[in-house]
Amino acid sequence: MRFLLTNLLVVVMVLFNLGMPSAFAEESSSLEPSTLTGQSAILIDATTGQVLFEKNPHEKLYPASITKIATGIYAIEKGNLDDTVTVSKKARREEGTRVYLEEGEQISLRNLLYGLLMNSGNDAGTAIAEHMSQTTERFAVDLNAYLKEKVGVTETNFTNPHGLHDPNHYTTVADMAKISQYAMKNPVFREIVGTKRLPWHGQTWETVLVNHNKLLRDYEGATGIKNGFTDQAMHTLVGSAKRGEMEFIAVTMKASTSANAYKDVKKLLDYGFQGFETKPIAKKGDSFSEVAVPGNNSVVTFSAKEDLYATVPKGVEPLVELKADGNLSVQAGNLAVSYPLLRHDPPAPAATVFGDLESDNTHPMARYSVLIVWLGMNLFLIVYTFSRAQRNKRIRERSLQRRFY
Repeated sequence: MRFLLTNLLVVVMVLFNLGMPSAFAEESSSLEPSTLTGQSAILIDATTGQVLFEKNPHEKLYPASITKIATGIYAIEKGNLDDTVTVSKKARREEGTRVYLEEGEQISLRNLLYGLLMNSGNDAGTAIAEHMSQTTERFAVDLNAYLKEKVGVTETNFTNPHGLHDPNHYTTVADMAKISQYAMKNPVFREIVGTKRLPWHGQTWETVLVNHNKLLRDYEGATGIKNGFTDQAMHTLVGSAKRGEMEFIAVTMKASTSANAYKDVKKLLDYGFQGFETKPIAKKGDSFSEVAVPGNNSVVTFSAKEDLYATVPKGVEPLVELKADGNLSVQAGNLAVSYPLLRHDPPAPAATVFGDLESDNTHPMARYSVLIVWLGMNLFLIVYTFSRAQRNKRIRERSLQRRFY
């Protein structure tokens, strides 16, 4: 009896354990805001920009040094990387993390960007800003305008190039994700933030820069990008990682410790890689069509402006549909994304005389001139035909009279 009970217990335990992996798999593929320590956080697909997870995404917070992501991409796109920058007294005396630039030191813009993004040099940030816009105040104005135009931020205002505290210097994780996605599409920026170590030959500081972003050393597939800290902002971190064809960007802000910020970003990235996949939706130039007007056989066609992708839960086939407004809608579970397409109207029908007369854009005199000419020509033909007939009739009458005589 004891033997039977023992065997029964073993069987029950085996059956119970067989069910455990699926339960844990379901647990690991979910992420709750309460499991993250940061005040706000977000995860996006780096290719599509789709938001896959968010926690207080629009809360305005102090960014600290992740501001330098914006400064870096602005300088790369607007500046000449081979320019020689002369370091000012203000840059030399900048507080916080530095690359120990000296007043009057000359250094290339390219090297300053490495000092800014790898070593988080506040002095490098000020030197870049003064080189680009003469003053840091003017640089802030230029930077904000650039971010609105190029990236489409709506919740960001930067007052300096480095992120040192200012009550009016703020952003959101939603905007930082957009800025980071935009920046990571630039190969120069991508190379800098992905560099782990770099010899630094300053005027008074010879060293090897070690990238402050620890993800590059301890997270599989990490590609960037920047961490930050001030007493007011607390710990901020933007991290990106790529495995195969999938790449994600995670942002956390106002985490209590550096360790917690890294834990948040790793959880977000893990959530992305475990639960989602990026699928191609259309290639550049692919056509989609619909009837222009019900009851009319003419067809309006739309084409993809670029290669289109959608991030979907693993194992879910996306539903792709052309909407009446010309957008291509992609739906997969709770995720949805819409892409504007390029419209191609059907050829205009051949214009007729009376069709032209009905045009609202034609001058009144021009509108009736065609009709007047048309009527005139017809009247001329009628008169000509009648007179010709009369003439022929007179000729026949004369011929008959000659015969009788």
